[in-house]
Amino acid sequence: MSRVAKKPVALPKGVELNIQADSISAKGPKGTLSVAKPAAIAVKLEDGHAVFSTEDAALIPLTGTLRAILANLVKGVSEGFERKLELVGVGYRATMQGKDLSLALGFSHPVVFVAPEGITIATPTQTEILVQGADKQRVGEVAAKIRGFRPPEPYKGKGVKYAGEVIIRKEAKKA
Repeated sequence: MSRVAKKPVALPKGVELNIQADSISAKGPKGTLSVAKPAAIAVKLEDGHAVFSTEDAALIPLTGTLRAILANLVKGVSEGFERKLELVGVGYRATMQGKDLSLALGFSHPVVFVAPEGITIATPTQTEILVQGADKQRVGEVAAKIRGFRPPEPYKGKGVKYAGEVIIRKEAKKA
């Protein structure tokens, strides 16, 4: 058994786990999420913890992966996930117009991004964007799409970047 799969997943208060033959769903204060489960992997609830086991040696790595995904589901429905983006550049701004994110990124037109269902986008300041949600994969995907409108460039560092991301700067050509 993999080391990751041996560690049980603790269920915090307010989180319910529903184990079916082919799926596992977690329900908590932030919503409900589910994941597909192979039939050869056994999942049991013991003392508020989810424990994983399998007899098939070929499925041992998949057991660790399923445990990590389930741990993210449990954290997502109890606390949620968040990615913070920063806008760097003169005139680069972000504003919310209802549920739509309007970005001024130096183009001749504003870029409008519609938030998908289950994802909350907020702009605490004009140069910060917060992407929040219960599903870790979707939060990261939405943040990557927003960053993709104007990725940071290496000469001046202008663009949309993740908070804490270090942009390696290049030296400009000398005349």
